Amino acid sequence: MRALMLLFLSAPALSQAPPPSLDPDVCDNKPVIMLVAGDIKDWTRIRAYGAAIRDSGLYDKLGGYYINVPRSIATFEGTPPPEQSMLMVRFPCFAHARTFWYSREYQERLKLLRLDPSAGDFTVTVYPEAAPPPGVSAWWPKLGPIKTATPELAAGVPQIADKPK
Repeated sequence: MRALMLLFLSAPALSQAPPPSLDPDVCDNKPVIMLVAGDIKDWTRIRAYGAAIRDSGLYDKLGGYYINVPRSIATFEGTPPPEQSMLMVRFPCFAHARTFWYSREYQERLKLLRLDPSAGDFTVTVYPEAAPPPGVSAWWPKLGPIKTATPELAAGVPQIADKPK
């Protein structure tokens, strides 16, 4: 695993890719991946929560979409918890991922569907998408179209009043 980590850390594409803008109001069109990792306690409620997110249209409005199925198909090393889930959501920029997370719709309605009692314990982090290494672009999987990110697109999603600065 350490060798694999070093391979990724030493990839030229990582050192050349500038980090995304962390300005919450600026979409720089540098895609990010939101990683939602955790242990599921109630799969029925988590499925209903996922369906509610999909039905809300927030991902569509902000150019976000799932890039994987949250359950692994194999374990090559280690012993993951039996109910482990890892879901990746691609957004066209950090500002749109942040707009999704702090939207009134998500914070005041959708998120509540998995709380009290908790349907799972999660960590949610955001990473810049790495560019494919040189010479790989021809076969690197295309993740699909990115909605052209504009300030107006994100501005149309109502935000909670007390989101962090």
